[in-house]
Amino acid sequence: MKSSSGRKPPRLVARFVAISWRDLAVSFGPIVLIAAVAIWVAVRLIQPAPPHTLTITAGPEGSSFWNAAQKYKTILARNGITLNVLTSEGSAQNLMRLANPDSKVDVGFVQDGVAPGPVPDGLMSLGSVAYVPLAIFYHGRTATRLSEFKGLRLAIGAEGSGTRELALALLKANGIEPGGPTTLLPLSGDDAAQALVSGQIDAAFLTGDSAQPPVMGKLYRTPNVQFYNFTQAEAYARRFPYLTEIHLPMGAFDLGKNLPPAPIQMVAPTEELVARDSLHPALSDLLIEAAREVHGRANVMQRAGEFPAPLAHDFPISDDAARYYKSGKSFLYRILPFWIASLADRLLVVVVPLIVLLVPALRLVPALYAWRVKSRIYRWYGALIALERGALNDTSPEERQQLIEKLDEIEGSVNGLKMPLAYADQFYVLREHIGFVRQRLTLQQEHEAAQEAARASGGEDDSDAPGASGGPSAAPPQTA
Repeated sequence: MKSSSGRKPPRLVARFVAISWRDLAVSFGPIVLIAAVAIWVAVRLIQPAPPHTLTITAGPEGSSFWNAAQKYKTILARNGITLNVLTSEGSAQNLMRLANPDSKVDVGFVQDGVAPGPVPDGLMSLGSVAYVPLAIFYHGRTATRLSEFKGLRLAIGAEGSGTRELALALLKANGIEPGGPTTLLPLSGDDAAQALVSGQIDAAFLTGDSAQPPVMGKLYRTPNVQFYNFTQAEAYARRFPYLTEIHLPMGAFDLGKNLPPAPIQMVAPTEELVARDSLHPALSDLLIEAAREVHGRANVMQRAGEFPAPLAHDFPISDDAARYYKSGKSFLYRILPFWIASLADRLLVVVVPLIVLLVPALRLVPALYAWRVKSRIYRWYGALIALERGALNDTSPEERQQLIEKLDEIEGSVNGLKMPLAYADQFYVLREHIGFVRQRLTLQQEHEAAQEAARASGGEDDSDAPGASGGPSAAPPQTA
């Protein structure tokens, strides 16, 4: 069929494909954008990989905590972590280093009670790792209260040591302070023990390595030397929250001779493994595992498995340490090597949000794809309706010709569409509707052309004559 302009309607050139990859890509666009944003947020929040090197401040070389740090070093090396061990004068210097960010110290042993004031910000405890029992040996008659040492010569430990800080605190509670009649000497360890045996001092306050069972047993057997029994141990533990009441069991020094013949009451602060709050959670777990291996065995002063323990005194227990003590290592770290588990743990931070977002988002893809394809069909329906409404109005032949030409353009554009096969039925329905509108326009144009031709020949259109067949004035048919 030709249009009145003499042109043939555009032939069908539509391309049908199994799927429109362009439409599919556009439909995936919002999902890809959401995923990209989720990945960016996860990367910003993800915990970085744990460092390969840590630094610990321990104690004097050869001390029990220096030796413990060396064992930590061996244990952490199994997982590829290098532990640098720094010597120190004791807990006071360890705390000073940890509180100073410029010292580059990550973790250290700090005895409870050595902090002179509020605990510095940014420090947390990974748990207590051992008791630090205070053992007091003295000459003279049996003493039942520390106040009885007033006016004597006392060895209370070197400057900066945890022993000195603890001794000063307990003596102050009994009315004994520096500058008074009591002589407070900075002797510690073997020097204090030898001075006591030789009679140069009247009493020695010993903790840590100087208060280990072999040392205490040797001094206990020394003539004229007595072991102070803290008969007020419970009161001390309640007044000083960082102290714990403990007992040296009967026969601890010699079972055969039953030395001591009765339990001896003692008080002991705990030694805490203190770290900066920036410590990586994975390294926190490794350090607690190392502490469990090093400090978890039974001895005269503790039961097996008693340490490490979340006994927070001066320092708050870290969230990572609390989680470890409650449920142990995470599942990944239990079944995978340390570095693989660390990588997988960080990847989960990215993968889980993606899954949460993408699973519901992917359900929208078919709807988005169908909407995009159908929108190309619906767009031409809008143009077709506008054209048909224009044809219903009183129009001149030139205007009708323009409507037909516009319809040709619409049909040409529709025929050139690239459509998925699944939507071929809707495509052909649109073409039928285009044909329907074209037929109406063509019939109207032919009718008006016939009227114009009749007027041009000098007659009138029979259909408009008053007596024309079927007209309103036609005579009714005659009956037989």
